[in-house]
Amino acid sequence: MSHEQTSLAFRENTVRALEDSALRAAMKQAADTFGTKRADAFATVADLEALRDRASAIREDVLANLPMYVDRFVTAATRAGAVVHRADDAATAREIIRKILADRGARRIVKGKSMVSEEVDLNSRLEDAGMEVVETDLGEYIIQMEGETPSHIIVPAIHKNRTQVGRLFADRLGVPYSDDPQVLTKIARKALREKFLSADAGISGANFAAAATGSLVLLTNEGNGRMVTTVPKLHVAILSIEKMLPSLADLPAFLRLLPRSATGQTITSYVSVITGPRKAGDATGAKELHIVLLDNGRTEILAGESRDILKCIRCGACMNVCPVYRTVGGHAYGWTYPGPMGMVLTTLLTGMRKSHPLVDASTLCGACVGVCPVRVPLSDLILGLRRRKVREGFADPRERRGMKAFGKAAASPALFALGQRLAGAFWPLVRALGGKDVAGRMPPPAKVPFRRKAP
Repeated sequence: MSHEQTSLAFRENTVRALEDSALRAAMKQAADTFGTKRADAFATVADLEALRDRASAIREDVLANLPMYVDRFVTAATRAGAVVHRADDAATAREIIRKILADRGARRIVKGKSMVSEEVDLNSRLEDAGMEVVETDLGEYIIQMEGETPSHIIVPAIHKNRTQVGRLFADRLGVPYSDDPQVLTKIARKALREKFLSADAGISGANFAAAATGSLVLLTNEGNGRMVTTVPKLHVAILSIEKMLPSLADLPAFLRLLPRSATGQTITSYVSVITGPRKAGDATGAKELHIVLLDNGRTEILAGESRDILKCIRCGACMNVCPVYRTVGGHAYGWTYPGPMGMVLTTLLTGMRKSHPLVDASTLCGACVGVCPVRVPLSDLILGLRRRKVREGFADPRERRGMKAFGKAAASPALFALGQRLAGAFWPLVRALGGKDVAGRMPPPAKVPFRRKAP
């Protein structure tokens, strides 16, 4: 699968997405389903706003004291028997994990869903080193087989329908075609069970890390998460540094919020708390646990004006309500993280030069702010990035001049009315001078302005 960033081609990517009727149908069905399930799940939570306030305050405390919590986590996890590694960037994280596996002769790797591992392009590095890496989350398994990247941070194969999956399994696994989800799940389970039992190591991410105890917290809906972290003798976890919580006592608030926000469940099927490797007398668990803490630009974000994006707990709720994401899907954004949180995080992590078209990929309707369980001010962050785009010279000069002219005209009723009368006649000239990427993407003026329409 290709991890080459294509965010600069966002507009071209969206055109292709809009022409894909199967994609748009799958996105609409999934997003509508998640919206309904989320509303139903939160209907019984009487203290929702207070709960969001508490979760937001915890995340703000973590960001305000992040170095302290990271150090505390490292100390506690080491005391519990884990080996903790710090990676400043993606290349360092890849090399740390490759070396851990290579030093132990690990060749067959089973992997749980981890967006951070996608961020650092871990799989390709391990495969280049001669290792077999198998994604075991059903959605990830499907898109790995297809040679694609995730299009949603919670539901990686959200853009696929069951007919497409049935054809894929028949082609790649040599099984009879079926579009029955239960049959397809059993096919994947049978194929993956052999991988679990023969694996030399398992790799996972983590939803949270409790600083006080050095514990990793994983929320999953498939048994693969437990299999990856307990069946192989070696477990390697990779997570970004902002995933910290002060202690496990803070976890219940997030257990009430994250599943409801992500998939509309009151709780995920599995909540795993892993504190160190297997102890004497334990029936399950990896005998060796390595934890890789990834910075990869987070410390720089923390010191900047967009630090609140690090409050995000990766529930995906903002994507499910975003009119842009719901229309074009995740691949159009051109990198690991799509949707409202993704356009912010991608721009901050990869730089404005590689990502500036993304900051326009929002209607600023505020729906994402309304559903965020930890109150990330996404609209404000997007506006801040748009201002930065202009400051850094990535906005088309013609667009800047046009917006200044519009601002002056809009401030004067007389000029605005005159502009309405002249717009139709001069619109072809405006399009010609404005270029296809500026005026060319604006709708033509209405033949009859709204203010002159009869009631």
